[in-house]
Amino acid sequence: MHRQPFPELISAAVAPSTAAWRDPLGLLLASTGEGVFGVDLDGLCVFINHAGARMIGYEPDELLGCNMHELTHHSHADGAHYPVEDCPIFNAFRAAEPCRIDTEVFWRRDGSAFPVEYSSHPIVDDGQVRGAVVTFIDITDRRRAADALRSAKEQLEQRVRERTHALETALRQVRELAARSEAVREEERTRIAREVHDELGSLLVALKMDVNWMDKRLSEQARRQPEEAEGMRERMRCKCQNMSRLIESAVDNVGRIITDLRPSILDHQGLWAALEWQAQEFVASAELALDWDMAVEGAPEPPEPLAIAVFRIFQEMLSNVGRHARARRIAVRIRHHDGLLRLSVQDDGAGASPQAFEAADAYGIMGMRERAGHFGGKIRIESILGRGTHMELSIVLTPGEVT
Repeated sequence: MHRQPFPELISAAVAPSTAAWRDPLGLLLASTGEGVFGVDLDGLCVFINHAGARMIGYEPDELLGCNMHELTHHSHADGAHYPVEDCPIFNAFRAAEPCRIDTEVFWRRDGSAFPVEYSSHPIVDDGQVRGAVVTFIDITDRRRAADALRSAKEQLEQRVRERTHALETALRQVRELAARSEAVREEERTRIAREVHDELGSLLVALKMDVNWMDKRLSEQARRQPEEAEGMRERMRCKCQNMSRLIESAVDNVGRIITDLRPSILDHQGLWAALEWQAQEFVASAELALDWDMAVEGAPEPPEPLAIAVFRIFQEMLSNVGRHARARRIAVRIRHHDGLLRLSVQDDGAGASPQAFEAADAYGIMGMRERAGHFGGKIRIESILGRGTHMELSIVLTPGEVT
């Protein structure tokens, strides 16, 4: 038979010293990090481990025979009295039913409280309840983490509500702006249709009547005497001259309508000339004085979509002055440096409060910001009641130049 080496070592490993394991219950109570204590039917402490005594600020020997409810469970977290008849620990052995609670506090020797999770189990001997064993742990860190999690959740929910509200507001403004843009387009169509009807239509009707008159006179010309025919030819020459003037007027009206829709100067001479032309047209129409200052030497001609956006923003700035400012003078300043365009319009009019430019129905301002934002630009507005308004567009003409 094979003999194992060092049998005495194996025996020692399998069978520990009797002295070391003489009190396994004591070892268990000493090794656990939870507080454990036992109470009899009067609520008096029968035993308590070091961890439990340390948590409430005592030595174990000091607690033996003490009423644990009166010592450490006498009040609620808010300081209100906790009647012993309501105590779940005592009810555990009174009703012989275990319990587990994590919503209460224990009180320390120094009068401070800490949140606990505790369980109480009745001790039954020969069918009789003899007391209860209570285990408890300090859940301060757990409660702090839960509070932090709840606070973070509330903050997140608040941010979500704020962001949702902001998105709803932005969506409403976009819808209102779209509706306003459509209304403006419809008004523009109506205006152009009215001009075509009232001016071009009347001119064409007059031309038609003159043509009919000419046709009738020419058909009668062969039957006239020479002297009478010569007089009619003179009248027809006058009629032709009048028709020529009507045609010229029609051409002018067509040109003006086309210019309103899209100034040809923007295509033929570029953005800088178009801006100056628009400023001169505006002050002449509004009877305002103009301080014009443009320095764009070496500036590149921006792409067509960007040029149109800058031009329309400038038109809206001037339109705001004409509609609201009651100004006598405007100053236009246009600067280009390292690819960045700054275009500003300053008036000496009535001014307005900042809220007026952020109002939900400030569609012109919203439109300018939308146009500028589409190309990465910004609109800055400063206004003082009684001292006028300053509007400035900042936009990159050639992406990649400005860092």
